[in-house]
Amino acid sequence: MIDFVGKKRWFFLASAIVLLVGIVCLSVFGLKPGTDFIGGTAITFHFSQPVEQGELRQEMANLGYDDAMIQNAGEGYFIVHLGQILSAEAEELAEALGEDLGCEAMVEDYYLASPTVGIETARNAGIAIAVAAVAMLLYIVWAFRRMPKPFRWGTCAIIALIHDVLVVLTIFAILGWLADIEVDAMFITGLLAVVGYSINNTVVIFDRIRENRLKDLNTDFEVTVNSSIVETLGRSLNTSLTTLFVILALLLFGGVTIRFFVLVLLIGVIAGTYSSLCISSQLLVVWEKRQWGQLFSWLPFVKRPA
Repeated sequence: MIDFVGKKRWFFLASAIVLLVGIVCLSVFGLKPGTDFIGGTAITFHFSQPVEQGELRQEMANLGYDDAMIQNAGEGYFIVHLGQILSAEAEELAEALGEDLGCEAMVEDYYLASPTVGIETARNAGIAIAVAAVAMLLYIVWAFRRMPKPFRWGTCAIIALIHDVLVVLTIFAILGWLADIEVDAMFITGLLAVVGYSINNTVVIFDRIRENRLKDLNTDFEVTVNSSIVETLGRSLNTSLTTLFVILALLLFGGVTIRFFVLVLLIGVIAGTYSSLCISSQLLVVWEKRQWGQLFSWLPFVKRPA
């Protein structure tokens, strides 16, 4: 039997490192807000011939769009962020770019947002995630009300959920710094989907822990939790793998407009599977057995028990 609970220190260490990197990246780089949040126009161009990003940037500057933000989406697609321009102007811009670059240029997608709507979108996104977290906490407390101190179960699940969200934010902060990848309303939609998926995996394991606990109250809680994780391991991995296969198919063939939304799902499913198996249940053991020192036992200056 795999000793998941016995290796909790290593799991906590790995998560601590990731979250520390995440806090630093978010503090230093932050997320690059897209058109949905800062307002303006997002245009997806498709070129019939290979075009270099630097070459496109130069042509945009020649046409008077010096402040254009250009993102290479691969396979001849470029996402260009500009100030507010009309759809007809976007078509004229595509025609001008095609003439200057010597190939056919088409507008594949056009999106216009005002700064006011962008600010409201950002605010509503934060409210939506907060409301979802509180609702899930209350649901888990109610679902496990027959267990001693059900609030602990809900809190551990929410901590794992926050862990998953921070992992996604960290990776997109790094991608924004390295590859100018921006976050938009689809990014928020992906985060909400990750929140739902993460909590689902955790509840499945918690439910098995409850069943095994009620069967034998004399068994050590740590043993019960580890047995429950092992019993649900196949189901958790099978569910995650089948989900990942679909996500990978969407990432490869779903088109450029949903690529980063799918990337959020990919990162979130992996992080959610990890946290449900290695973080939430182990936190529950630490809380139930008052082993808070083990959360920080990986630090060199923390004295370990003999």
